[in-house]
Amino acid sequence: MVFTNWARNQTAAPAEVRTPASTEDVVGAVKDAAAAGRRLRMIGTGHSFTGVALTDGVMLRPTALTGVISLADDRVTVRAGTTVRELNSLLAARGLALANMGDITDQTVAGAIQTGTHGTGRDSGGLADQVEALELVLADGSVVTAVAGEDLFDAARVGLGALGVLTSVTFRVEPAFLLRNRRRRMTLSGILDSLDSLTADNEHLDFFWLPHTDACLVKTNNRDPGPARPPGSVRYWLDNVFLENTLFGAACALGARCPGLIPRINGLSAAALGDSEAVDASHKIFTSRRDVRFLEMEYAVPREHLGQALRETRALVERMGWRITFPVEVRVTPASTAWLSTAYGRQSAYVACHIYRPTPNPAYFAEVEEIMTRLGGRPHWGKLHTRDATYLGTVYPRFADFVALRDRLDPGRLFGNAYLETVLG
Repeated sequence: MVFTNWARNQTAAPAEVRTPASTEDVVGAVKDAAAAGRRLRMIGTGHSFTGVALTDGVMLRPTALTGVISLADDRVTVRAGTTVRELNSLLAARGLALANMGDITDQTVAGAIQTGTHGTGRDSGGLADQVEALELVLADGSVVTAVAGEDLFDAARVGLGALGVLTSVTFRVEPAFLLRNRRRRMTLSGILDSLDSLTADNEHLDFFWLPHTDACLVKTNNRDPGPARPPGSVRYWLDNVFLENTLFGAACALGARCPGLIPRINGLSAAALGDSEAVDASHKIFTSRRDVRFLEMEYAVPREHLGQALRETRALVERMGWRITFPVEVRVTPASTAWLSTAYGRQSAYVACHIYRPTPNPAYFAEVEEIMTRLGGRPHWGKLHTRDATYLGTVYPRFADFVALRDRLDPGRLFGNAYLETVLG
């Protein structure tokens, strides 16, 4: 078997593939891999752009490690291979919801929290910040449950799969709620002048700047008492299927063939941006459809540096003369207590740069990365970057503690791979 990720930029040919259906199956695989001198990794659904999940040894596929273990009014425990989409459905059926999430639902819950999937929120953090407990199989084959108050809990919530194989996750949940989603067009210049108020006035802020224009699509989500006013089927299709996927994909393909047209294409896309408003179940508002394949780099910077990061990125694109079809996405989160969360210890803002998959532009990512690292940026663990342990140790206060814990739990690097060798040393 050859594993290929969603973006089709990472592949692996493991020596062995297993599909465990229980914690006991994972324990057996870990012991067998150790006895055979092979490394072991569990993959998710391939939504990381980095090689974080790859292995040349034993690859565990989590497709049978799914479903609910227990469900109560304030928490749910699911097996690690359960997708975010499946979790949303089972919670909605019981009148429950997560407080926040990212916009991709194809990820497994384990893959999402291990790489620090975050979404956007003024007060509510990413998936790792909603975790109550983790069950892991360690390198010696033992099974442990990590809970709040333990170092392993704060280390393993965003653990990169380096500390053990995650077999189940307990999330904190709450009664289902509605969100009022407002989409509107604003100028980047106007946003830069009102960043503080935009962030303070909205529970969830997400905006997209179209390079070569001053236009942004701003999405704000705030809790609403109802009643629900979901978008009509025609409006949903127009915004989420046709404009953001079908038409956008065609524009990217045209831009790939005729790069000189990209500024004009982006200008037309900016003109097509319109205002809309809807009230719907939170998990429907938080999530989006993404059909056009891309490559992505995302950095978290201290929130107070967001304006500078955006001004420098805009000036860079204008100065270098690149032709960029994909918008730059901006989100925010509160501080996190997970050691390797990109938001650890500080309110954070995220700047995500994307490139159409058939036309990679390494120079674009490299130059933006220089801006972000100069501002103390932390790269998303599942998105493209070039940082190594030397740099990461300077921006994560608990980095050395994480490495020391890894040395104790997996001294033989059973769970290692090339990516972890770079980022953890």
